[in-house]
Formats: sequence, structure tokens, C-alpha cells
Amino acid sequence: MGKFKNKMKTNRGAAKRFSKTATGKIKFKHTKLRHILTKKSTATKRKLRHGGYIAEVEAHLINQLIPYK
Repeated sequence: MGKFKNKMKTNRGAAKRFSKTATGKIKFKHTKLRHILTKKSTATKRKLRHGGYIAEVEAHLINQLIPYK
């Protein structure tokens, strides 16, 4: 048998929540928009519709969780 290098495992929870753009930024979708929407204001729901980008300070942590994505 040959010698194999260990492969990093992708964190499946992070893989479902984050995606990388072509420039390497990490996108995410806002939470709290699935249920109990009647008590939230229209303005709040409108702001939550749009996704966002992870700050550069925290991006390296997410990159460790999704190395191949």
C-alpha cells in the first residue's frame, strides 16, 4: 500500500449554511425567517431577506470548516 495524506473533513452543518464566491468571500443567509413571522415587523423581514458576507476577521474560521467548497 502507498502512503496517503489525510484529507480534511468538511463540516456538513457549515457546508449547508455558507458558500464561497468566485473572489473567495463567504456568503450566508440570515436566520429567523422560517416561522413565527406574524410578530416580526415588515421592515425586519425585509432586511432579513438579503444575505450577507462574513467579515474578513472570521473568514479564516469558516474556511477551516469548508476547505473544499
